Amino acid sequence: MKISIFGTGYVGLVTGACLANLGHNVLCVDIDANRILSLTEGKIPFYEPDLPELVFRNKEKGRLNFTTDAQEAVTFAEVIFNCVGTPSLADGSADLQYVYAVAETVGKFADHYVLLVNKSTVPPGTAKKCDALIKLINPSSEVEVVSNPEFLREGTAVRAFNYPDKIVVGTNSEKAVQIIKKVYSGRLRTYLPLVETDWETAELIKYANNTFLATKISFINEIANICDKVGADVKIVAMALGMDYRISPRFLNPGVGYGGSCFPKDVKAIVHTAKQHNYPAKLFEEVISVNERQKHVIIDKIETVFSNLNNNYNHNGNGNLKESSLTGKTFGILGLAFKPKTDDMREAPAIYIINELLKRGAKIQAFDPKAANEAKKIFGERISYCTSPEEVANGSSALIILTEWDEFRSLNLKELKNRMIDNKIFDGRNIYEPEIVKEEGLEYYGIGRR
Repeated sequence: MKISIFGTGYVGLVTGACLANLGHNVLCVDIDANRILSLTEGKIPFYEPDLPELVFRNKEKGRLNFTTDAQEAVTFAEVIFNCVGTPSLADGSADLQYVYAVAETVGKFADHYVLLVNKSTVPPGTAKKCDALIKLINPSSEVEVVSNPEFLREGTAVRAFNYPDKIVVGTNSEKAVQIIKKVYSGRLRTYLPLVETDWETAELIKYANNTFLATKISFINEIANICDKVGADVKIVAMALGMDYRISPRFLNPGVGYGGSCFPKDVKAIVHTAKQHNYPAKLFEEVISVNERQKHVIIDKIETVFSNLNNNYNHNGNGNLKESSLTGKTFGILGLAFKPKTDDMREAPAIYIINELLKRGAKIQAFDPKAANEAKKIFGERISYCTSPEEVANGSSALIILTEWDEFRSLNLKELKNRMIDNKIFDGRNIYEPEIVKEEGLEYYGIGRR
């Protein structure tokens, strides 16, 4: 099939490359001419495992092409995927201007039957408005709108596309359903549910999916904080919880909070949607609050270890910054991205934690296998960028683990200790067992670890 993809970010580029790999003829369009030029030259603008090879292979076969010409993309396609960004506005609502701009473009240029598939995460009612916009621009339009939310996971996005848990299709058109089945024909299996529903239900499924996972993370973080108070071990608590088939062990690893491009904005958006309909979504509001508080936890631990927290700094900002015991100390940060296998730092807990340490007069030297360039856009020269965990350890008073990269799980702790001027590890992702760290002569501070 001839498929156009509007937007070449994570969702758009992964979707386009994977659909081309299924044998479709795919044209990706973006208003960013520099990005399109880079993609045409085979340069991927972000880190995602397996994606560069996929793009290169399908470009070579002529199945994946790029353009800035929106009209060309519309007239070319039988199916158009709307994969543009939907960032959060100040009030927590989703910014839908780009989604609607694509709908207007399709309405303006479509001169044949075409399916407009909203892949971006959007609140209920968006597909209906896209349909209305198209009909307003062209009352005789043959465009049909479908809601087909994405469930990709950064770091494993290609695999998530190829082996999905479900494919959700929101439409009232049987013809549209059959076309979507044809689009995904290489992925459909007898055991793979194709969820057919209406627009609003399909749109809400994505928000419900991400909000539940965010709730699970905030839940286990609260349990971890209670473990810290009572002397229990959250690893064992989480393991026992995960043994219950109704719960499962996924997303029960406590830490410094969730981040990224999805969970923060999607939870805010569902809260805002509820408010628009005069319903206070208190549970989800608390999920957001817990996640924000969780970023303070490791700062509190660091302050407590190095001094008396209450006498040195009010972390809520109610008062002047006093001389902190962290002033002049160097902290080594291991991990900057919001999760491993990506260079994405959107809403990454590392941003808040590093800024708080800098406010206290600390010096920061950091290493991340992929996110250093993104970090430089945020911190500039305020921190030092290292090329290895060993370099991070040099002269550090403590190491702080903020991303659970696999390469951090098997570090030579004894060598790191010999490079440090103090012997403390703050494990913000609980990737180490306290006993193992202590055997190497280091003090261990985790999240909810006994």
